[in-house]
Amino acid sequence: MTLTMTTAEKRGYQQICGENGLMMVVACDQRGGMRKVLADTPEAQAAIDNAALGVVKGDIVRHLANKASCVLLDAVCAVPDVVDDGTLARDTGLLVGLDASGWDTDANGYRNSILTPGITARRVRELGGTGAKLMVYLRPDRPEANDHNIRIIRDCVADFAAEDVLLVVEILTYRLEDETEAEYAAAFPGLIVDCARIALELGSKVLKLPYPGKAEACARITELCRGVPWAVLSAGVDHETFVGQVATAMENGASGVIAGRALWKDCISLDRAVSADRLERIASARLREIQGILDGHAARG
Repeated sequence: MTLTMTTAEKRGYQQICGENGLMMVVACDQRGGMRKVLADTPEAQAAIDNAALGVVKGDIVRHLANKASCVLLDAVCAVPDVVDDGTLARDTGLLVGLDASGWDTDANGYRNSILTPGITARRVRELGGTGAKLMVYLRPDRPEANDHNIRIIRDCVADFAAEDVLLVVEILTYRLEDETEAEYAAAFPGLIVDCARIALELGSKVLKLPYPGKAEACARITELCRGVPWAVLSAGVDHETFVGQVATAMENGASGVIAGRALWKDCISLDRAVSADRLERIASARLREIQGILDGHAARG
């Protein structure tokens, strides 16, 4: 059975979509990954504190995300500051990330996702969020790997349903220690399809998924979703690669894009003048190109 959104969830979903009815969300909730973009060495990365990272994220909002339908930010170093200081535009939706940076590993080498303490559905509302995003790792082919993370999804879905706040569920997968890169690549499309299936069975109403590798897998996800919208994420690939992935995903039923590093990874700096210039010139042009793809599909739809 496919769950339908409540009135409040529908309103939240409208607000993270553009006028074309499709999601165009700029993701900058990364912390560890963003530090790696900003500095080359572990020592230099560790020296970038949350306040400095918050400034970088604020500039991404100011010079890029305010041109999109929504921004995805963390509550550690970005929210509520961008709301309180007026950086976030009134017409740009706000998704608040629930997941902490990184993951734990259990005795068998499986990844256990971690949540940021205290960020509940009610707290998301208090922070000015339109909704929230939860990310967990799954290996659908190894049921013993998933108990912890499935419990997180189930609990968060229940919490957000009780508060009637929109929740976007992101599922990532990962290569196992006893798996070659070739084996993982071959399994990847099926893993992502099965990740979507599990998330839907647990009550997810909006999905954020990696590009599953081929058109057939995109179509299979859309078939499984039965009207539940899903957005494709960029996973740090270069912009040109991502544009092709977006086109294929949209042709096969995706409902939009939630993109981070493909837009801004070579455009941010601790030098704010450099960030402002590159975000306005380079990242914004990339955003417009992706928006054009979405507009084309909205027009045909």
